[in-house]
Amino acid sequence: MPTAKPKAKKPANKSTKKSAPKRSNRGILIGSIVVLVICTIILKMSLFKNYPVDGKKQMLAINTGETYTGFIEQLAKDNKVDFPVILKIYRKVFIHDTLKAGVYEVRQGMNMRQVLEMISNVDNAEMIRVQVIDGTTFKTLQERLKKDPLVTKSVVNLPTAQMMKELEIPYSHPEGLFAPNTYFYGKGESDKKILLDLYKRQMKILDEAWAKRAADLPYRDKYEALIMASIIEKETSLENELNQVSGVFVRRLKLGMRLQTDPTVIYGMGDKYQGKITKNDLRTPTAYNTYTINGLPPTPIALPGKKAIEAAMHPDNSDNVYFVATGNGGHKFTSNLQDHNRAVQEYISVMRSKN
Repeated sequence: MPTAKPKAKKPANKSTKKSAPKRSNRGILIGSIVVLVICTIILKMSLFKNYPVDGKKQMLAINTGETYTGFIEQLAKDNKVDFPVILKIYRKVFIHDTLKAGVYEVRQGMNMRQVLEMISNVDNAEMIRVQVIDGTTFKTLQERLKKDPLVTKSVVNLPTAQMMKELEIPYSHPEGLFAPNTYFYGKGESDKKILLDLYKRQMKILDEAWAKRAADLPYRDKYEALIMASIIEKETSLENELNQVSGVFVRRLKLGMRLQTDPTVIYGMGDKYQGKITKNDLRTPTAYNTYTINGLPPTPIALPGKKAIEAAMHPDNSDNVYFVATGNGGHKFTSNLQDHNRAVQEYISVMRSKN
């Protein structure tokens, strides 16, 4: 009796067994392509986005003290770049230097990465940007020029008397003599040329204001007017108060009252000033302490701007001889001690409510 042959097993469906891995690999490939496309788009909108340039080229000014973080955040704020975090990551990984002050030429077609690289190397700068803010001191300007690698040094490191002699400026003290503004010079310009330019500009402003000054001012000469302008500059940052502050101090001089202005005390303290003035500081005599001396201090206490100089020549016509901060911006001006004391109490009350 013949034996029955066992049934042959059907071969396994090979296509069924391999379809899952194929689909999985296909999904990974598609996902990778999607991620790659997204990354490419992000990079094109950030790191490789063209820096916006008006025309074929434009100048990009970087100030002393500016940082990459601040620069990148400003680009984002101005809608010049998307995904600023990509620029920050690139800078942290690939640029191991700080932002360098100077004026750089950005050409049409340069992307953000190229600009970030360019401004990390001061050798790429085309010009020097010298910014002098109204009310800053000559010491600040001097330090700015000392630290700028694009400025050729010839006088800023000299002792004051020798520096003034080299500049041929007929004053013994440099304070107040240089006009605040923003200036541009070619890379390698000398500190002497820069300082002389700023001095000549300030003297021109002073001469023109002196020629048009109001009558009966208590200044012996235009230099005393410059001293007054520097005090006015330090007392208020509000343009509409400049003439009022001038009026208070001019009337005090005429009445023989002491100026009693804190900025002069601070200037006289020099490096001893650490952010606060004490009652002892007000009582400690210095050449600049207008709580202890009569009249004006011997020199300006800052670099006054044009508007402060003009205000020194044109005090207001009120009777005010006092003023105090309001605590909410600006000052309250009064003509008698009783009203002044009341204004002081109001200021104290406002400041207490903020604490």
